[in-house]
Amino acid sequence: MKTVLITGCSSGYGLETACYFHSQGWSVIATMRTPRQELLPKSERIRVLPLDVTEAESIKATLEAAGPIDVLVNNAGIGVVGAFEATPMAHVRKVFETNTFGVMAMTQAVIPQFRTRRSGVVVNVTSSVTLAPMPLAAAYTASKMAIEGFTGSLAHELEAFDVRVKLVEPGYAPTTRFTENTNVRVEDLIPETYASFAAPIFAAFAKPALVTTEADVAEAVWQAANDTTGQLRFPAGPDAVALAQAS
Repeated sequence: MKTVLITGCSSGYGLETACYFHSQGWSVIATMRTPRQELLPKSERIRVLPLDVTEAESIKATLEAAGPIDVLVNNAGIGVVGAFEATPMAHVRKVFETNTFGVMAMTQAVIPQFRTRRSGVVVNVTSSVTLAPMPLAAAYTASKMAIEGFTGSLAHELEAFDVRVKLVEPGYAPTTRFTENTNVRVEDLIPETYASFAAPIFAAFAKPALVTTEADVAEAVWQAANDTTGQLRFPAGPDAVALAQAS
């Protein structure tokens, strides 16, 4: 039986992905900053462990408790929407600590076991903002674009050890709690000088032509984790697929 460790499982993509892998017969280690076992099905194949990807000691303790894993899914992330001019640099750094450095730290921590066994898969969840420029998402896009470059390079680096590295690029999912893992409100990042610019963008967000569901992302992560063709990128959701095809 294979084991997957997924970060950021308290809601959204991570929670759905954990349930999906469990439904496929895998052993699942679902991690979150504040463990809530009740969010997931009761099963001997599911363990919930505490994890803060921005803390080295937390990463070490979680991986020691997890034991050997076959797949790491780096899903934990922080969203930020707003004018870059109005976004405090302290918050930009917070976004990078989770979305970029947290992913790198988790990946670096699991590479030794994958390399030694000459097997294993790292799946990094980014965003469709990496597929086409989107306004009011400059800091968030930067944090995810960094992981796109990191993943592409690392895939070449670890191929020599039979370790696969993949990208999943979710589209827009209005039902996810995109900005809830932060203490900065969207309203605070849209100053009056940007109001007329932002209004039609938020109106479009409210009535998107195409949307991505949590199930779309879970299925894409599953495909990425099991792919042996060498494919690097897996857009998730109809809007992300359309952007990928257009780029």
